[in-house]
Amino acid sequence: MVPLSVLDLSPILEGGDAAQALRNTLDLAGHAETWGYQRYWLAEHHNMPGIASAATSIVIAHVAGGTSTIRVGAGGIMLPNHSPLAIAEQFGTLESLYPGRIDLALGRAPGSDPLTARALRRNPAADAADAFPHDVVELMEYFTGADAERLVQAVPGTGLNVPIWILGSSLFGAQLAAALGLPFAFASHFAPALMMQALAVYRGQFQPSDRLDRPHVMLGFNVMAAASDEEARLLFTSLQQAFLNLRRGRPGRLPPPVEGFENRLALSERKMLEQALESSAVGSAETVRRELEAFIARTDADELIVTSQIYDHAARLRSYELTAAIDQT
Repeated sequence: MVPLSVLDLSPILEGGDAAQALRNTLDLAGHAETWGYQRYWLAEHHNMPGIASAATSIVIAHVAGGTSTIRVGAGGIMLPNHSPLAIAEQFGTLESLYPGRIDLALGRAPGSDPLTARALRRNPAADAADAFPHDVVELMEYFTGADAERLVQAVPGTGLNVPIWILGSSLFGAQLAAALGLPFAFASHFAPALMMQALAVYRGQFQPSDRLDRPHVMLGFNVMAAASDEEARLLFTSLQQAFLNLRRGRPGRLPPPVEGFENRLALSERKMLEQALESSAVGSAETVRRELEAFIARTDADELIVTSQIYDHAARLRSYELTAAIDQT
């Protein structure tokens, strides 16, 4: 089994609030560290009633301060929402506080709807997603050693070794990560359609750099592990509901599981969920093991980052614990 990490959206539950979501995040991170997960990443989303990690750098600091060894990072920071200097300073600060434990993965999407994206940026035209490759290079330069000719310095940031990843759900991220010689994380947990093509592009076009000498891929994967296949399928209905609500334009808090949910769906909705959530393992520990092994064999992934959008926090902890035990056997 390849190394496993955690992707946490810090879900806000129906009947709960952001404060409880952030307490659950820190609790899960502490357990994930004990269970041997390699990384704990949080994602930037905005104007989403069910996600508490919008101020991603702050949540990373919260998690890193409450753990001691696990790597903590952004999966990712949506760079079009920010100036490269601001992100260099934020992650330079995090790296200064928690040396050797901070990751920075960068995405081109705004992590929100167009109206919210405009609200996040003072000058949308100047910070458009088309500028993403330039912004990534500028951000990387802030982390290089001090240069007397560079009039703007990231303080903290200059000279710090913050690992940078490129996120993607299409071929664009694969091409950019390959060109810059950076590790690549693909959002196969919700957008698997171009996964295999993106992997071929990344691996085929990869240019070694001073940061990375060979391609390195981490893939997103949904896991719902429980005592039985039946229990896991019930837990899975929370994610199915949330995803369907998002596609219908009505994002909300993470709902509790519903018995017989799939039987209520139209055929088109069922097919959409099957396609979008194809990269998932739902079942007992043995079922999850088979699905993980098959996915790794098909993709030759170097790492997997597991997300488990489960309503009940205890059941969510149990899912990650069962998955970690699979990795260690």
